[in-house]
Amino acid sequence: MTNASAGSVFKCTNCGRPYGFDFGRAACPVCGGILDLSQPLVFDPGQLDARAHGVWRYRHSLPLPADVEPVTLGEGGTPLVPFSLGGRTVHFKLELAQPTGSFKDRGMAVMFTALRAAGVSESIEDSSGNAGASFAGYAARAGIRARVFVPEAAAGPKRAQIAAYGAEVVAVPGPRSQAAEAALAAVQSGAHYGSHVYNPIGLAGNATAAYEIWEQLGRAPETVVLPLGHGTLLIGLHRGFKALKAAGLIERLPRIVGVQALACAPIWAVQRYGRAGLAMVSEGQTAAEGIRVVHPVRGDTVLSAVAESGGGLVAVDEPAILAGHNALARLGLYVEVTSAVVWEALAGITGEVVAILTGSGLKTPAA
Repeated sequence: MTNASAGSVFKCTNCGRPYGFDFGRAACPVCGGILDLSQPLVFDPGQLDARAHGVWRYRHSLPLPADVEPVTLGEGGTPLVPFSLGGRTVHFKLELAQPTGSFKDRGMAVMFTALRAAGVSESIEDSSGNAGASFAGYAARAGIRARVFVPEAAAGPKRAQIAAYGAEVVAVPGPRSQAAEAALAAVQSGAHYGSHVYNPIGLAGNATAAYEIWEQLGRAPETVVLPLGHGTLLIGLHRGFKALKAAGLIERLPRIVGVQALACAPIWAVQRYGRAGLAMVSEGQTAAEGIRVVHPVRGDTVLSAVAESGGGLVAVDEPAILAGHNALARLGLYVEVTSAVVWEALAGITGEVVAILTGSGLKTPAA
């Protein structure tokens, strides 16, 4: 996918129309469908760039023109640290070590590379914090003006981080979904939408986490467990492992287990109760604010990826989330509370497991 055509790198999942790197809407303007990458990801170990770091080691797998200059802050290449827990080894993937402190940097680096190449000069995003911070940081690196819509109650350190990069912060009263609605209204008025959710190019950046895990372990783990909000990391990981399998480098896909906060667990509810489960879902208060997503845009894709991998979904209540946060800290892993949802889920997983810790504890007040 390295030499992707700017006119066909994306396609509408509904009508199939092609779109290029400058796409800046929430949906296909013709039919209203969401966009996805136009081709499967391809991984070739013979094309790994030994001179490049992190995400850009896998540049051949990214849907970008070969001659475009990367927008980079040194993202990727995060540690995979083994811990002995309950008589077995759990490997923690420390995405909290990314340049802006969360996994979102993988996709943002690739997206802003594409946006700068397409001549985009200003863009907006909506976020509960991590995506907004990453968006603002990479916008600053790319020389693109940024405006970020955040929930009024978003964690202070995250809002401060967004503003520090020079982005305009728009605080929106109400829950996370209201910030998304405000951003969509701005898009309807002509703003360019550099959404980590709607722009699918970030999925290719997130897939590099799967490539790194494979290289770091020397194989694919039996299971990968991670926090689940919109699911862009889960989808990217699944597609990355599929690319490794297609290349003959692994024999089977790892089981992927997504973990939601019980207070706001729409994808878990659909898997467990069918579509009727959505009637039981609310945008409830949770310390895991990074996955407080009541309307996940790619929920069906998440469910398909989990099913194809043979994995599952877990919902964790607030006492277990806070206990997990404390337990991880006692291991020396200071994560944001959202990352701590994985702790409770680990108890039900056997075999070799990789747990993704998605964000730094420095981003949120003490739990």
